[in-house]
Amino acid sequence: MSSKESCRNELRSAIRQLSNRCLYSAAKWAAEQLVGIEQDPAKYTPTNTRFQRGSSSIRRRFRTNDITSTPVAGVSYVSTPVMEEDEVEDSDFYLLAKSYFDCREYRRAAHVLRDQTGRRSVFLRCYALYLAGEKRKEEEMIELEGPLGKSNAVNRELISLERELSTSWKNGTVDPFGLYLYGIVLKDKGNENLARTVFVESVNSYPWNWNAWSELKSLCTSIDILNSLNLNNHWMKDYFLASAYQELRMHKESLTKYEYLQGTFSFSNYIQAQIAKAQYSLREFEQVEVIFEELLRNDPYRVDDMDMYSNVLYAKECFSALSYLAHRVFMTDKYRPESCCIIGNYYSLKGQHEKSVVYFRRALKLDKNYLSAWTLMGHEYVEMKNTPAAIDAYRRAVDINPRDYRAWYGLGQAYEMMHMPLYALHYFRKSVFLQPNDSRLWIAMAQCYETEQLHMLEEAIKCYRRAANCNDSEAIALNQLAKLHHALGRDEEAAFYYKKDLERMEAEEREGPNMVEALIFLATHCRAHGRFEEAEVYCTRLLDYTGPVSFTHLKNL
Repeated sequence: MSSKESCRNELRSAIRQLSNRCLYSAAKWAAEQLVGIEQDPAKYTPTNTRFQRGSSSIRRRFRTNDITSTPVAGVSYVSTPVMEEDEVEDSDFYLLAKSYFDCREYRRAAHVLRDQTGRRSVFLRCYALYLAGEKRKEEEMIELEGPLGKSNAVNRELISLERELSTSWKNGTVDPFGLYLYGIVLKDKGNENLARTVFVESVNSYPWNWNAWSELKSLCTSIDILNSLNLNNHWMKDYFLASAYQELRMHKESLTKYEYLQGTFSFSNYIQAQIAKAQYSLREFEQVEVIFEELLRNDPYRVDDMDMYSNVLYAKECFSALSYLAHRVFMTDKYRPESCCIIGNYYSLKGQHEKSVVYFRRALKLDKNYLSAWTLMGHEYVEMKNTPAAIDAYRRAVDINPRDYRAWYGLGQAYEMMHMPLYALHYFRKSVFLQPNDSRLWIAMAQCYETEQLHMLEEAIKCYRRAANCNDSEAIALNQLAKLHHALGRDEEAAFYYKKDLERMEAEEREGPNMVEALIFLATHCRAHGRFEEAEVYCTRLLDYTGPVSFTHLKNL
């Protein structure tokens, strides 16, 4: 990787250029990475480095080996020259247009720059027109269908922008920022192949615009597409690949990339949040919780990604911690979609599902493409037994992101509630294709195969086997495998799975009906096959069992 000082200088210049072009989210991202580079203690006071201290403890705890900033063998990074600002003659008009833009007066900003020919001015004029069109499209959607309704409203500026930017691209007069905007226009018009080509050209020419990388990532829907991209080997490519791997659910590869980036960006809160996301997908909730707690200590007014932290607290039923987090984000910025989702999760954990839906709908009014809110609102409608509303919410989620396995799983659950196992099976298959290592999805498929309408027990057995191999944390698969084999008259296989289930319960120090069921079956099975000593061991364990045991079962022994 490039030296820390080189990365620092590149990012400082990029922040100024991105801010100057009103690409504020990209400038914010670059600034966070700049501060994430470890500072030289000789040059900075303890107060200046306080922002960086927190993340180091996370890094020490979860990194298995030290990764330095030296690139791996055979890897070298290209040096992309930082763009020089020009257009002195346009600067007065540009400053006026930028002030209008910052006040969200987009058409006014575009009008001021109508006669300016500098590349920076052309970009801001086109960008202002694009946002003016988006703003009008949103207004039309609300007027026609309401804030959460579907609508055929379109950005009316796309045609003229495509014509102008296409001509500039063919003439070679468009700069990397113009290419970024051209890519967005092409993507909105459905021309994804050309959009990918244009985004690649943009990031190769100017790699510090994270917005362009993010748009490119959204067009990489498979690993084959990702591998086909002809990207320069700049250090920003590592950020992109780590994020793209995560989107493609290649979480271990993503974690490897982020750990490598930490060699230079040791204190990046962004990287820590992305590591937490990957571990959340791998259901390593304990590690995720520790990372988010450290992030909040380090950056107490952070709202970004905190909705995922609330999901972890919800799954662990940490009521007081979720209550504290909801209060915290409410006081920080209650009109952020993330804040509304966190508060919605809080009310859901309290069992107040109607109030939870209110907050999820509020999140969607703030951002109708906020994926988590659609999915979580679907879950709430399932709890309320409002199946049609749940299906609608899940469908809106998969329209936004067809790779969201939770929404497909939710659709399967909804159709299962409606006693339509074939439909449910279709959606469960989609979810398990996207998340093949989640035992819950395999169990859901198996239960569909077990229904009276299908009664495909062999297929159910295959699904339960996959669930058992995926670290079935709910301890359902082994018991069900034993029951199904017994029902099919395969007592040897049933005994094998009952033994495995018993071993697991012993290792986890669990007791309950499953333990009684396993002991009774194994005692009966051993007695029937003349293995009386083994049967006696199981019977003795039953006598030592302190919980309730059915008298009928004991009588059968």
